[in-house]
Amino acid sequence: MRTSNTVGRYGEDLAARYLSNHGFAVLERNWRCALGEIDIVAREGDTLVVCEVKTRRGLNYGSPLESITYRKLTTLRQLAGRWLQTHDLRPAEIRIDVVAVLFEPNTPPRLDHVRGVA
Repeated sequence: MRTSNTVGRYGEDLAARYLSNHGFAVLERNWRCALGEIDIVAREGDTLVVCEVKTRRGLNYGSPLESITYRKLTTLRQLAGRWLQTHDLRPAEIRIDVVAVLFEPNTPPRLDHVRGVA
């Protein structure tokens, strides 16, 4: 894992696998529009879940969860609306989750799933 893109992609792969293993149906990954990108769009029962994945190789710059700003949450809300406009789905609920992935030397990756951050 040399570049940040490689680390980020691996973190997203782990997050998608984690969500699938915990009963989520992953509908789409890396969906893009002019506003930005949604890392993972999933469904948990009747709830549409827009999931942001944050991956770090250590805690030198803080935890992955600390990098989620109010501005990012606002953008994710807008992206969720845009995604719904382009797909023919009417979920009962919409939720924004974060999966934080932390890689530290000599330990397995740690995943923290925070539901309903916004």
